[in-house]
Amino acid sequence: MSVRMGGSWMQRLGYTALALAVLAGPVAAQTPAAPATPAPAGPPAVPVTVANVVRRDVPILLRNIGVVQAMQNALIRSRVDGTLEKVLFQEGQEVKRGDPLALIDPRPYQALLDQAMAKRAQDEAQLANARLDLARSLELARTQSTPQQTVDTRQAAVRGLEATLKADDALIAAAKVNLDYTLITAPFDGTMGLRLIDPGNVVRAADTTGVGIVTIAQNKPITVVFSLPQDSLPAIRAGMAAGKLPAMAYSADDKTLLATGELITTDNTVDVTTGTIKLKARFDNAETRLWPGQFVNARLQTELRKGALVVPSIAVQRGPANLFVYVVKPDNTVALTPVKLGQDDGQSAIITSGLEDGMQVVVNGQSRLQNGARVVPTQAKPAS
Repeated sequence: MSVRMGGSWMQRLGYTALALAVLAGPVAAQTPAAPATPAPAGPPAVPVTVANVVRRDVPILLRNIGVVQAMQNALIRSRVDGTLEKVLFQEGQEVKRGDPLALIDPRPYQALLDQAMAKRAQDEAQLANARLDLARSLELARTQSTPQQTVDTRQAAVRGLEATLKADDALIAAAKVNLDYTLITAPFDGTMGLRLIDPGNVVRAADTTGVGIVTIAQNKPITVVFSLPQDSLPAIRAGMAAGKLPAMAYSADDKTLLATGELITTDNTVDVTTGTIKLKARFDNAETRLWPGQFVNARLQTELRKGALVVPSIAVQRGPANLFVYVVKPDNTVALTPVKLGQDDGQSAIITSGLEDGMQVVVNGQSRLQNGARVVPTQAKPAS
């Protein structure tokens, strides 16, 4: 009995499955096939800023930190002893050569001059009398009314008094010089420093350890002294032989041009401890933007390289083994390209190998790039 029941259920299940299959057939035939899964997209293009590789004339510059020095600098001292009566300058004043700076009490030196002139007048009167005596003796000697010894004696007296007058003239000249020294004048055009002594103090010419009266510095023109490696000396000497080498002085941040000038000279010896040589450049300094003791960034142009390949300095990247740039290809992908530099002044880099005129290089956005990456380039704005 259970077998029959099972067969009955089995038959029913079979009929049910058959009916469902018949009903599902048309529905399944009408259901569209599921769409295929899309392939994963590549990484998005990287927005970058690009600049062109160009050819232009580039100055070859040597650079180092320099110190501004006055063209001339002097400590004003008194050349005679006495009391400082007056200071005739203002601190920081611009003065010309010969302008009065200070006055030492002139009265003692005026008195010495007067004394020397009075002594000369006395000796001159004695000489006049001696010449009269000599003339009378010569007249008497013609008639043999006086001995020759008397003539000789009076001739010697005249010569002695003539020598005395020359000595008097020398004393007068020395007294005038000392009197002139009481008025101290500027030895050259320059700028006065801070006063080192006040009126009323006694100054002495022999006191070379004293502080002096004031300092004066010539700042127009002015000089900058800096050092360069000895390896650059041949190029410097060659440039000096061809003409004047331009020099530039920049501010401490190396961004602001303070003054332009020219190289005056190199030192006569290379410093054996550092392997460098000192150079001195001259600047007109008309606007007084350079001041003695100031530190500046000095640049010396040794030549002008014609038609050099140039890219912005920020385009050059440093890799583990070499320098490289990212070159943008026509299909807007980038190629990592090794390069060699001839000079990099912080703004423009001279490329000696690796690039050609007209290429485009990435100047901003390199950190997100790798070789072959797709980019969306934007042309960099020209430097103002």
